[in-house]
Amino acid sequence: MTGGALSLPPGGLGGDVPPEAGWWAVFADKLKYLLLPLMILMLREIAVTLRFMRANMLETLTQDYVRTARAKGLADRRVLYKHALRNAVTPIVTLLGLSIPGLFGGAVITETVFSWPGMGKAILDALVSKDFNVVMVCLMMLAILTVVFQLLTDLAYAVIDPRIRYS
Repeated sequence: MTGGALSLPPGGLGGDVPPEAGWWAVFADKLKYLLLPLMILMLREIAVTLRFMRANMLETLTQDYVRTARAKGLADRRVLYKHALRNAVTPIVTLLGLSIPGLFGGAVITETVFSWPGMGKAILDALVSKDFNVVMVCLMMLAILTVVFQLLTDLAYAVIDPRIRYS
């Protein structure tokens, strides 16, 4: 860092710090190289999730059970967290369950721009070299990730919403 500003590298994986400097220095060096790609991948997802959550909360706050809870004299904080948030978060779990596998597939451009080795760059390199077997394997892994995260999303419903039970 020079002049108090954080200098973020434009790409690569790091490795400027020797392992003798200690694990914290190596970790901080790797984190420096991770910040820009992470921001690129996550800013859109965060914006979509927050916008969706806001819309769900506004809709939930107009429901009869929320008005009933307020009429019973419950504190606003309890009404928000216990009644409204718990019901508004269920669609967000669905959104997150679908977006996590999308992050792996959407990393093609990010991994190429920032020179990160990953599934996205492997797909792009395989497409350029016309190695369709590698492309099929990577797409199969993305399909498996989608199925696994959908299963985890369905299981999370039972934890979040006590009215949902699987028999």
